[in-house]
Amino acid sequence: MDQLPNSRTESDGSAVIRVLTYNVRSLRDDTAALARVITACAPDLVLVQEAPRFFRWRKKLTRVADAAGLTYLAGGAPAAGPALLCTLRADIERTEDTLLPLTPGQHRRGLSTAVLRFGQARIGVLSCHLSLRPDERHAQAGLLLDQLAALDVPHAVAGGDLNEPPGGRVFRRLGDGLRDAWTTAPHGGEYTFPATAPDRRIDALFTTEGVEVLGCGVPTDLPGVAEDDLRAATDHLPVLAALRIPAS
Repeated sequence: MDQLPNSRTESDGSAVIRVLTYNVRSLRDDTAALARVITACAPDLVLVQEAPRFFRWRKKLTRVADAAGLTYLAGGAPAAGPALLCTLRADIERTEDTLLPLTPGQHRRGLSTAVLRFGQARIGVLSCHLSLRPDERHAQAGLLLDQLAALDVPHAVAGGDLNEPPGGRVFRRLGDGLRDAWTTAPHGGEYTFPATAPDRRIDALFTTEGVEVLGCGVPTDLPGVAEDDLRAATDHLPVLAALRIPAS
């Protein structure tokens, strides 16, 4: 199988970027393996779910980012788990963390967002981790779309742990205005959970219409990504996409 394109800037001002979404289970597993997986994926952006939220949460998240050659961008405790990491290639315009309405007896959920530039290419990004409850999850998907629209950018990517496989109401709702990157250009593995014996796809990346998806999937065949590391890093498998963002 051909490898995903590397990050680059095109002659027309567009940018090819690599975007990774990854549920890291509060860094309770093998963080060295996690850092190796992220490093091998060479992402420009990482959409994190279940980032640490409590004691020294920022220090823990920053340590993993540093080990993977990245920098902390937003999220973590302020977004109740979702977070964003990026390379120094990105010029940061703004970030915002939003807490979603709390359902009594359920975990607090939130969204971490940013607007970035890669040269002349401008993109909004959103990391999410939706509810285990179907009704709450569906409502959160609507709030996700509202938040993405509020970024007021021509191109955007959103992703995370949806806690639901394709065909469910959340996938259909998000698919009304966004494109499922795996469906658009599958590359690598499909199933993301559980990491030890994956049998379902509950983690996904979505893009707006103008973003070209060059490939998206679990990086099972990527050089440097060891199967033992994928199993040891956390209980989810990551999803990696290469995207071409038009100049704007």
